[in-house]
Order: sequence, then structure tokens, then C-alpha cells
Amino acid sequence: MTSHILHAPSAKVFHPSKNIFTSILLPSSKSESNRVLIINALCEQPCSLSNLSEARDTQTMLRLLASDDLTLDVLDAGTTMRFLTAYCTAKNRETVLTGSARMCERPIQLLVEALRDLGATIDYVRQEGFPPIHIRDFKPVKNKLAIRGDVSSQYISALLMIAPMLPLGLELELLGKIASMPYIQMTLQLMENFGVTHAWNNNTIHISPQKYHAATYAVESDWSASSYWYAIASLAHQAEIKLLGLKKDSLQGDAEIVPIMEKLGVSTVFEADGVLLRKTKTEKSFEWDFTHCPDLAQTIAVVGAAKGVAMKMTGLESLKIKETDRIVAVRDELAKFGIQAIDINDAALHIAPQELKAPNAMIKTYKDHRMAMAFAPLGLHFEVEIAQPEVVEKSYPRFWEDLQKGDFQVK
Repeated sequence: MTSHILHAPSAKVFHPSKNIFTSILLPSSKSESNRVLIINALCEQPCSLSNLSEARDTQTMLRLLASDDLTLDVLDAGTTMRFLTAYCTAKNRETVLTGSARMCERPIQLLVEALRDLGATIDYVRQEGFPPIHIRDFKPVKNKLAIRGDVSSQYISALLMIAPMLPLGLELELLGKIASMPYIQMTLQLMENFGVTHAWNNNTIHISPQKYHAATYAVESDWSASSYWYAIASLAHQAEIKLLGLKKDSLQGDAEIVPIMEKLGVSTVFEADGVLLRKTKTEKSFEWDFTHCPDLAQTIAVVGAAKGVAMKMTGLESLKIKETDRIVAVRDELAKFGIQAIDINDAALHIAPQELKAPNAMIKTYKDHRMAMAFAPLGLHFEVEIAQPEVVEKSYPRFWEDLQKGDFQVK
């Protein structure tokens, strides 16, 4: 049934009863999986890794790490592009890194400049500042770098993971505001799990030359994926949803969904094997800074708009350079439900309370997995038709199948 949906031009989603009582085994964290795969590749002995993500991004990382080809195609996987850029440089492995048309529009200049500063020879194959790139060789010349903290934490994580392999280690100064801080902390904690220590003083992270040690690691379920079930719990008439495999002391920044959804009508009870979601009261107004959890923004915008909450969402700068311009995409698709969202300086969304109307057109996904999954919960209000249902393969391949377990009709 799922493969039929994934290969259809669109999926129609509707929930007849609007009451949801189900238990869902969430996919594994793509963020954790991709980091431990790079660390494993830098270890002298293989690690024992379990519960790796089945998402296309992670499967792409696995395949490319095992490849001896000169050209590595990351498809649309941004994390894979950034982590492999640093990894192949540290390994002094001549490589051409390329990707999808959209990937070749996503900037990589800050990371390339940082690696060039360290002693790498890297050329742009076509357009300055963007993939494809050609990594030619690496002769380390220094161990101090400064990089902007507000653009992409993935650049920073990529540099941190190779730091212990550098002959002089690395002193990495983060300039200005730091975005997605939990993802940097996740990287450092995972490195510690494999024996690498660091010191973080003010805005500078120090990592001395040292070796990774093989270790065992079980990847946690994905908090980003949980956000769609929080949205469903919030929009349902009645809901009790068990999400398996989530931990209270998570390394993932998107665990921020717990306090966010307390304001939007969902309580979280932590249990031994996961979390239990229940409907509660929704507040009339909502204000949140998404600087450290940008991947939650689309879902929250849709929930707030559907519930007539006065929304002020800030810290959205990084959404401009994701799979699509996510601020524009959310604004344009909410308009199909009669909702006007105001885009403030490419960094914030304001949505006044308005009546949600039946959609007047198919929902476009812009080849962005999070667009499909953020709008699917509106099937609790109306039949919603979503284009390119296969986009969910990037992070949550079983999404449509799991919706059917919650008694959604998906056709």
C-alpha cells in the first residue's frame, strides 16, 4: 500500500472520525545516524551501531562512505554534503561532491573557506560558493579557525568531527549569534561517546589531536518525526498517541517540541519505552524563537494557523536555504486554506487568528519532505491533496503507512 502511495503523483489524506488512539514506532534519528556514521568511518576499528535511520539521507551516507568513486552524488542530502566535504578533506581523499539541482543551489562557501584556511585545495566545479566541489588535496597548515555561528550548525559539526584527526587539533571560534546550538552539542556528546574530549570556553571550542575509540551506540528515535504526531494530537477531537523510542534526556534539539506543544494543546508523559501524548487546552497566543529548532517551524505554523492562535515565530533565518525557501513555501500553501501569513524580513512569520477554509488547490511540497508532513495533519479538518508524496523518503519513509495506522485514509 505504501509503495503505491510513494509512487503516485499525489496523496489524498482524510480522517473520518477525527479521534486517534494509536501507538507508533518512530523512525530513527537522521541527525544522530549521520554523525555516528562519520565518526565510525574515522575510527581505526569498526563500531557497533544499531537502529540506524532508514531515511534516504542516511542510506545515501552509508553508500557513499563505502564508495571508492571519484564523484560522490549526495542527491538532496544537505547533511551528507557538508559532513562528507570535511571527511574527504581530512582523509586527503580526492573527491568531486555533487548533488541534485537544489543541492547545487545551497551554499557551501563558509565550510570550503574554513577547510582552505586549514590547508585544503578545493575548487568549485561550476558556480563560486556552491556545489559541485572538487577536493584535490589537504596539507594541514594551521589549527585556528573562526566561523560564523548563525548560518548552519552543520558546517560547525563537520569541522568538529574531523578536528581530532588534524595533526594540531583545532581551535574553532564561533562568531556572533549561534544557531541550532543543540546540534553542535549533540555532535560533541557523540564524539565523547567515542572517546574524544573537548573544552568549550566562551565562544571557542578546543579539540586536541586524539583518536576515536570504537564503541557501541544505539540511535534514538527521531524527535523531528514526532512533531507531526504532536500536530495530529493537537488537531484531533480526541487523541492518545504513544510514540515509541524517544528519551527524556535526548541529544536532539527538536525535543523542544515538548514545551512548544504544551502551549498548543498537547501534554507529554515520559514512559519507559517512549512518550504518551494527550490533548490539553491551547493558549490563545504563541510566540517562540526557532533559532535552535528550525525544522519544527513548518509544523508549528500549520498547527497554529489551523487552531486560530495568534502566532509570532522568530529565528527562521536558516529556513531560506533548506530543501526549499521554507518561509515562502509555508506562506504560499497556507494561503490555499484562506490563511494570510506575514513574512517579516525573511526571519519571522506572523499569523493572525483567521478562519481555516477547505483548500482551494493541491498542496505543493517543493521537493521538501517537511512540507508534505507538516500539511498532512490538516486531513483531520478536510480532505487534503498533497503533491509528491514520495518526498517523505528523505527522513520518514513509513510516514503514510503510519498515518493509516492512526486511521487516516490515504489514497
